[in-house]
Amino acid sequence: MVQEIIRNQMFLAQKCEPATEKDAQIAQDLLDTLRANIDHCVGMCANMIGERKTIIAVAAGPFQFVMINPKITKKKGEYKTEEGCLSLDGVRPCTRYDEIEVDFLNQNFEPQHAKYTGLTAESIQHQIDHCNGIVI
Repeated sequence: MVQEIIRNQMFLAQKCEPATEKDAQIAQDLLDTLRANIDHCVGMCANMIGERKTIIAVAAGPFQFVMINPKITKKKGEYKTEEGCLSLDGVRPCTRYDEIEVDFLNQNFEPQHAKYTGLTAESIQHQIDHCNGIVI
């Protein structure tokens, strides 16, 4: 179900808790909410819909997918950029990496490992920052 976007910075600055299979509906709601905002959003974290769980949803071209408890295991190609966020007004400077590798659980809670580059990698890093209470 599509959820309202949270804009409270105090809430967004709280670190998320690891997700479990009991949080499967949160993952689906997050994916539904991303798809409802796809014309101006490439990723979301569960705290953006009011849930402090380590779940992100990412848009990569025509595909949207969920990453549960993602952890970046490798990063390469540091660069400086500015990013906006659906939950916040304006843009802020940050450091990102052009190539990352991530361990995570998919929507069926199956272990995954994948490499990402470019805008998809940037979006994943932004959403993982959200999970860690880093507001960008």
